[in-house]
Amino acid sequence: MRTAGAGPARPGARASETGTAAPVTVLVADDHELFLEGLTLLVATMDGCEVVGMAHDGAQAVELAKRLAPRVVLMDARMPRLSGPEAIARLVAELPGTAVVMVTMFADDELVFHAMRAGAKGYVLKGASKAELERAIMAAANGEALFDHDIVERFSRYFAGDPMGGTLPFDLTPREREVLALLARGLSNPAMARELQVTTKTVRNHVSNVIGKLGVGTRQEAAAKAREAGVLPPDAA
Repeated sequence: MRTAGAGPARPGARASETGTAAPVTVLVADDHELFLEGLTLLVATMDGCEVVGMAHDGAQAVELAKRLAPRVVLMDARMPRLSGPEAIARLVAELPGTAVVMVTMFADDELVFHAMRAGAKGYVLKGASKAELERAIMAAANGEALFDHDIVERFSRYFAGDPMGGTLPFDLTPREREVLALLARGLSNPAMARELQVTTKTVRNHVSNVIGKLGVGTRQEAAAKAREAGVLPPDAA
């Protein structure tokens, strides 16, 4: 793993004294230890990148970024002490030379928009390939924004007034729509909780709300009603 030497390259650094391009310094922030270590090792293998720090929550990410001044911060969406969007807003305000790319498990519309409003330079799913992640890091380091292809499609549908690819004549929140899509895929409550990074109790509440709003009695009937409305593809269940 490449590590910082006498000190990390400051944001905006372009070349070393020998004329060689300076590496893009990266701070990785995630509250899941195994994912944090894995992502750190992955970034350290990328040509032109240098990992300068690891943070286990949003507040620590802000503190380390102030001290290390990385070019790019890879920020998990949901973390203790400060959420990803909250940490992004602080970093953008206090370290304008540092770009933040949000990395998360699920393409949550609300999180995406909060991250964008906070000033994120990218939003990458945790299932993205090494090449996709590297492109997002380099784009952010160059002052550009790069978002996951699936998320771009969701933006397009959302701003076209069609958040889930169809018209759903029910008053569901964005999170309830996500739960409905997962429910239609046949995921159990614990599986949905893992994918959404929330508690099983929270998922149970969302499922109950969805079933109530759709006026049905079972999970299967909820999925069927959504497909009839054109929201979910016929093979979603």
